[in-house]
Amino acid sequence: MRWKGRQGSSNIEDKRGISAKGIVGGGIGTILIAVVIYFLGGDPGQFLENTQTQSSETTTNYQPTAEERELAEFTAVVLAETENVWSELFRREGLTYKYPKLVLYTNSVQSACGVSGSSTGPFYCPGDKKVYIDLSFFSELRDRFKAPGDFAMAYVIAHEVGHHVQTLLGTMNKMNSLRSKLSEKEYNKYLVRLELQADYFAGVWAHYVKRMNILEEGDLEEALNAASSVGDDRIQKRSQGYVVPDAFTHGTSEQRQRWFYKGFKSGDMNGGDTFNARDL
Repeated sequence: MRWKGRQGSSNIEDKRGISAKGIVGGGIGTILIAVVIYFLGGDPGQFLENTQTQSSETTTNYQPTAEERELAEFTAVVLAETENVWSELFRREGLTYKYPKLVLYTNSVQSACGVSGSSTGPFYCPGDKKVYIDLSFFSELRDRFKAPGDFAMAYVIAHEVGHHVQTLLGTMNKMNSLRSKLSEKEYNKYLVRLELQADYFAGVWAHYVKRMNILEEGDLEEALNAASSVGDDRIQKRSQGYVVPDAFTHGTSEQRQRWFYKGFKSGDMNGGDTFNARDL
């Protein structure tokens, strides 16, 4: 990905070195947020166990390494490119794209959705409309999930921004309203569709990044590999040795790849209606 020398976003909050404990209440859609946090192998149970405690923050003298500084710059550039693309796509629809904030943190962080640790992976919180990333995750993406490459990391950021797009379009509120009406098994089916739509939106973003001549040879393959590596089937197989389809909340590796690629090929923000699709 040709990212060096490009303008980074100013919508970055750097909370590295500030560790949070406890939580200020559940925020909106606690169960939904816990599942959004699950993206890339996090443990939503850890999040839910803490929903009644109080919060505190501890500041340490954090000194990022040269690699971390470069990752932070990369993340800011990717965020800026999502702002450029989604602002234009929303404008075409007669809508206004409101930028999310992206929070960099280490170890743990306080959000409107509660306290989350690095083990949860990157997540988006509709309660404060922010994306949260511990940059150490990108090493985990490369080593644990076997998904190396800068565009694999860009896919992760674009997916979380996809959840922000869903919030602005009202999809997250609709999901919240379903939670009390459905069994866990039935609700999980909707969560899969929610996550696959975020993958589609990430693909839509990649479509326009390609047109801006930012992609390099092999970048698309890096993103597709990352999408495959975080499929429910592969995560369950790796973590517990067997697959439980009824417990899927994000979709299989094949589904995640397919919906990302659909968005990449079409570039149409209205073409990813996973909720009414017969075949996922």
